[in-house]
Amino acid sequence: MITSIHNLSIQTVRKLLAQSKARREQGKFVIEGVRLSEEALHAGWTARLVLFTDKLDARGQAVLDGFTARGVPSEQVSDVVMHAISHTETPQGILAVLTIKPKPLPPLPHFLLILDGIRDPGNLGTILRTAAAAGVQGVLLAPGCADAWSPKVVRAGMGAHFRLPIECLGWQELEHTLTQSGSSLHVFLADSSAGIAYTQADFRPPLALIVGGEATGAGSESLSMAEAKVHIPMPGGSESLNAAVAASILLFEVQRQRSQG
Repeated sequence: MITSIHNLSIQTVRKLLAQSKARREQGKFVIEGVRLSEEALHAGWTARLVLFTDKLDARGQAVLDGFTARGVPSEQVSDVVMHAISHTETPQGILAVLTIKPKPLPPLPHFLLILDGIRDPGNLGTILRTAAAAGVQGVLLAPGCADAWSPKVVRAGMGAHFRLPIECLGWQELEHTLTQSGSSLHVFLADSSAGIAYTQADFRPPLALIVGGEATGAGSESLSMAEAKVHIPMPGGSESLNAAVAASILLFEVQRQRSQG
């Protein structure tokens, strides 16, 4: 049993939790809790290490057994150590280190989401969760977004990371991805007030939707890529919506239109 926070494995986990640089360099990230660990296991994601305590319930033990059956190293840690490294108020007794290897984009996507300047981790995670629920085929993160693999984003994503292609790209890479997607994608930009009302837009053809951050909106690069702007009318007089709320409205409007043919 590991009882010291100075243990090498524990120090590695703490770095992965705290530093985006460590996650990028090592190609790993950390998940906490039974539900996320269970989803990662069922999705077939590669785990490098599992830490657990003796407080693990039967569901958590089944997840631990599933990982160990695949040959994943596991270490029991003390409650003190788990509390020291956990980013949750009430640790559930299991934590896993996974390889960052998201699902690939489909060769002919017809529904992509581009995020520009979404800096709040909670908002980003919520958008990823909504995108997965709405049937988005891939999320492209432009420069300036929060780290998609940070603990807060992963926690707010509620398992979306295991079901959704997520790519962090520079602007040239992003444009190349759109042009090489093999299908003609109409690019819409969500705006606070400009363009047509979202209910008047035709979202049935293949498309990419750009959603910018709340503070400054989408940048000049997004503006140059967009073919049209859409906005959400707000008769109550508000200037703008939370980015995650706006994305949810727009993404499910795409699905509503497509489900009706």
